[in-house]
This record gives sequence, C-alpha cells and structure tokens, in this order.
Amino acid sequence: MKRILMALLVLVSLQVKAQSLIGGDNIIKTNLSSYVLNNYNLTYERSLNHFMSVSLSYRSMAKSSLPFKSAIKSYINNADIDLDNFKIGNTATTLEARFYLGLQKMSGFYIAPYYRMANFDLSVPISYTYTPAPILGVNPPPQTAKAQLDGSISSNAFGAYFGVQYQVLTKLVLDFWIAGGSYGTSSGALKFNAPIPLIPQAQTALQNVLDQTKVDPFKLKTTVNANGATADMTGPWAGFRGLGLTVGLRF
Repeated sequence: MKRILMALLVLVSLQVKAQSLIGGDNIIKTNLSSYVLNNYNLTYERSLNHFMSVSLSYRSMAKSSLPFKSAIKSYINNADIDLDNFKIGNTATTLEARFYLGLQKMSGFYIAPYYRMANFDLSVPISYTYTPAPILGVNPPPQTAKAQLDGSISSNAFGAYFGVQYQVLTKLVLDFWIAGGSYGTSSGALKFNAPIPLIPQAQTALQNVLDQTKVDPFKLKTTVNANGATADMTGPWAGFRGLGLTVGLRF
C-alpha cells in the first residue's frame, strides 16, 4: 500500500512539474517576420481544451512607401500613376480558432480557420496633361498637373492556414506559420480636392487618365468635376498568409 501511495505521489509530482514547464492557458505573442515591413502586431491566444484554442490579433502599419512595387505594377497598368510616391498604411483585426493535432495544449501541428477585417489608408499620386483653350488666337503649351487621391479601402475575408507551434524553455513559445489564404470582399473611395477649380480641359484629361486605370480584378468608378475627382472601388479580396515566425510568452 505504501508503495502504491509513493507511486501516486511521484506521478502527481511529475504532472505538476510538467504543467509548470508547459505553462498556462494563455499566450501573448508577436509576428517577428512582419516587422520587416514596419507592420507591428500583437496576438492573444487562449486555450479551450487540449485540442482547441481561440485568438484575437491586431496589426498596424504606419503610412509609408508601397512595398513590392514591381509586383503591384503588373496589376496597375497606368504609367501616369506614380508608384514611387504611392503611400499605404493599414490596420487589421483577426479572429481565429485553432485545432491542434498534438497531445499537449497549444502545441504541435495545427489548422486555423480565421476571419479578418482590415482597413487600408491610401495616397495615390496621378499626373495628367492638358492643353488650355487658345488665348487671343494663341495656343498655350501643354500643361502637366498632379492630383493626389486620398482615402481608404476596407476588406472582410475568411480563410484558413496551417502551421506548427513549439514550447521552448519554460515559457517561450515559437509559432511557425506555414501556408494558407483567405478570400472575401472589399470596397472603398478615394478623393482629390482641387486647390483651385479645374478648367474643362483639365477635367477631361484627368478623367481620361482615371478611365484608363485598370486595377484587376476590381471595379473602378470615377467622377471628375471642377472641384476635383472621386474614385469608388469594389471587388473581391484575396490574401496569402504564411511563412511567418511568431514568438510568444505563455502564462
């Protein structure tokens, strides 16, 4: 009987030590790989049982130069859009559920469906050239002007990805995002307020530039008048998620 009691005490002691090494039911973590793009983020993950957890993430990127310009040029086929001075910032909130295939809580290979709500803040500089009406029978030279459209685009998307999370040392967690994607919808509006009223020739030239702008696969509806221009955009929204390294603290 004493041996049985001793064995039970040893098992309880080992279980307590294992729990102290594994940590608690909560993890606070951040994705290190996104810092390359000045994208700052924080995630809180909460275990529900040995095989499932839920998490809430928030990210924010200050408005800055457009990343991956060469890739984006293939989607915006208009040389009058100055991509070198294009500015973009974004914020996003992600709700996620994780299903772990391992035996420990919040550890091992997982599959994670998620919903993401994002907002993108844009500044789009555009050049356009027009010729003013003749003055006293003299044709003025062509004039080149710039218009900057400012606004935002919001997206809502559902997706899933898979990865693997490891418990390292006592409280340190490493989370590797492997691959996944999302799909949803987006809409937004950009606006240019002219500092002085646009003459008819300038309105026509700016409208022609906007009409020639194709942002596949989005639908772009533009309007130009003496006060400036507006551009409304709607369409599908697809994203890729993966190849990320997240480090966290478990408690």
